[in-house]
Amino acid sequence: MTRILEHIQKQRPHYLALMRTDRPIGTYLVLWPTLWALWLAAEGLPRWDLLLIFIIGTFLMRSAGCVINDYADRKIDAHVGRTKNRPFAQGVVSEKEALILFSCLCLLAFVLVLFTNTLTILLSFGAVLLAASYPFMKRYTHLPQLVLGAAFAWGIPMAFAAQSGTLPPALWLIYIGVLIWTVCYDTFYAMVDREDDLKIGVKSTAILFGDDDITITAMLQVCVIIVMLMVGVRFGMSFIYYASLIAASGLFIYQQRLIQYRQPENCFKAFLNNNWVGAVIFAGIALHYLIAT
Repeated sequence: MTRILEHIQKQRPHYLALMRTDRPIGTYLVLWPTLWALWLAAEGLPRWDLLLIFIIGTFLMRSAGCVINDYADRKIDAHVGRTKNRPFAQGVVSEKEALILFSCLCLLAFVLVLFTNTLTILLSFGAVLLAASYPFMKRYTHLPQLVLGAAFAWGIPMAFAAQSGTLPPALWLIYIGVLIWTVCYDTFYAMVDREDDLKIGVKSTAILFGDDDITITAMLQVCVIIVMLMVGVRFGMSFIYYASLIAASGLFIYQQRLIQYRQPENCFKAFLNNNWVGAVIFAGIALHYLIAT
């Protein structure tokens, strides 16, 4: 046992690197839509225990997703400029360690879900399936971003199930909006690696869209705003929410300006900027209920 603990302590920086604890953007991009759903399901401030469960659970599952992603890419990352310093590419972690870490993170998240209800517990199996399958999709389809969107949005039905015990049809509008949004911003992310991905045979929407990437991502962003307008109507939101969508639209325009010359560093900035899109929409939802009550 002592040797195991010493090994874990020695490997801790590499495990944290696998979990991307130094790059929390992925956690934020999963968390914001989950918070939208919790507030909408509760029609205001959700239960504090659920808020804590979903914040911690989001961190754990995003971390698990990063670990299994690096496991899937263990023979690829060394050939991509942006990922050549990751733990597998450096040879500082083993496949067994990564799989154990992934399993432990999923188990911890599942323990949290046990404090909710049966419907949420059942939905949690879908979260694990999506998180585990996404990293392997880039070998078989040019639409891995679609699977990522399905995974990132899965917190929405889980939040409704936990808070209200039901899955109202309107929640799937939010789900669709987040799925489209994820495809868009992860295309920006894939544009950073497009040249490397073409060399090693990895598929992505950035490659699929080709020279039409700017036009298609702009159209996807328009679709996101339209769907979120429909969400506002279905949930009876006030002008504050719609003002947040105007702000989100401004951020989308800024992102389009960033990617217009397809420079990798600016495409990555456009990807990161989506944290603010999630934040302003959450602010619109939270302020609506705060003023309404």
